[in-house]
Amino acid sequence: MTETLVPGELTLAQLRRLCAPVHVPVQLAPACRKAIRASAALVRKAADGDAPVYGVNTGFGKLATTRIAKDDLALLQLKLLRSHAVGVGEPLPASTARLVLLLKAASLARGYSGVREEVVDGLLALYNQQITPVIPCQGSVGASGDLAPLAHLALPLIAEGEVFYQGERMNAAAALKLAGITPLQLGAKEGLALINGTQVSTALAIDALLATDRLFESAVIAGALTLDAARGSDGPFDPRIHEIRGQPGQIDCAAAYRAIMVGSEIRRSHLQDDDRVQDPYCLRCQPQVMGACLDQMRHAARILMIEANAVTDNPLVFDNEMLSGGNFHAEPVALAADGLALAIAEIGAIAERRIAMLVDTVVSRLPPFLTPDPGLNSGFMIVHVTAAALASENKSLAHPASVDSLPTSANQEDHVSMATFAARRLGTMLQNTAHIVAIELMAAAQGIEFLRPLKTSDALESVMRLVRSVSPAMMQDRSLAREIAAVHHLVASGDVGRATASQITELHALRLA
Repeated sequence: MTETLVPGELTLAQLRRLCAPVHVPVQLAPACRKAIRASAALVRKAADGDAPVYGVNTGFGKLATTRIAKDDLALLQLKLLRSHAVGVGEPLPASTARLVLLLKAASLARGYSGVREEVVDGLLALYNQQITPVIPCQGSVGASGDLAPLAHLALPLIAEGEVFYQGERMNAAAALKLAGITPLQLGAKEGLALINGTQVSTALAIDALLATDRLFESAVIAGALTLDAARGSDGPFDPRIHEIRGQPGQIDCAAAYRAIMVGSEIRRSHLQDDDRVQDPYCLRCQPQVMGACLDQMRHAARILMIEANAVTDNPLVFDNEMLSGGNFHAEPVALAADGLALAIAEIGAIAERRIAMLVDTVVSRLPPFLTPDPGLNSGFMIVHVTAAALASENKSLAHPASVDSLPTSANQEDHVSMATFAARRLGTMLQNTAHIVAIELMAAAQGIEFLRPLKTSDALESVMRLVRSVSPAMMQDRSLAREIAAVHHLVASGDVGRATASQITELHALRLA
């Protein structure tokens, strides 16, 4: 089934479908082609005229005052791609690179960039033929757009650069020949339109946002399982508490925790004889902490979807004139990514505190380090150390990237966003936090074993079965490294959420798309 791209109307749910492992071909909504043709005609007119127009018949950046002869305008665009393709580092993940193709095509197709239809169609041809440009992950400061990575994205259109195709890394010319795609001959402004924009930083941030959505769901479930393993109170989740504060994420998270725990025999068993007045914050304040993270995620989703639908190159074409501006400055993406980094770090930080609580027999009232024979066995002692190491690493990574700026282009571009790094570092943070949540699920499941034959809720028993399918209860020490990796996969893939979400409307309501 083919998905239709309507420029300016992309949704997060649509991008989630297109980012899935199963390839979905796309087509451009026919109605947008009139605007594309009109803006391209205006650029041709400017190229034929004598007035200086930035990026059409001038140099770039600090060289904007240098006029280019009419006979060299096509060569100017070709040289632009070649000179700017100077990225370094490992290639972006294929899913991210393919999302960049879609975002760039959709942006150009809004009809404000002055490129021909052939350019947009060429980008979509790469996507549909599953030809993925090799885009080095480092080299952009997030203004004047993602210049270096987008140059690597654009080179295959002219049969230069490298791509991944049919499971191999090869030169783009060979891939285009195999796929039957004719290389483009760039026209005036088209090289600049291709490399000017925020699509790489935006794609990285959206990829991370979708992963955070899956992680968040697993973290809420893990927190609920820990609450039952520690025989914590569900009183702090009473809706009246959260309604009088009014924070929407907090209200929604509290409802999810209540729904997940419905029917727990463990909870019922100690309602009458629990002498604790209040639980530790890591249990009691879960709606407040996770709700704040959810609100931050929702804000990031709003900003990033605006950016996904935006036109961010320069100059821009309006009716009968071309205007130079600064839409390529990725400050909105940088700030959204920084906010998302804080949420990811906090999800991991409170999960690590719950693990620490579980292994502490004084607080959890479970066997020390969750082992029935402490001393001879270390149980979950060092597993918690791993979680602590990851949580600490996230604290450093959460430092805002957007507060840094180094002037470039001989001080012409004197304030930059660092959005690309702000978004790229989220991948490492997500891996760290997913491992922490995986460890919490294993520790909480181990805690539940000591409370048998009592059962937790039906939803959490489903999670117990899922965790136990890859990580049996540990009554004698063994290496858990492979099992942590296996549970991490359940978290990162969304399997933990799927184990319960079909039963719980309130949990499903936490999803962004």
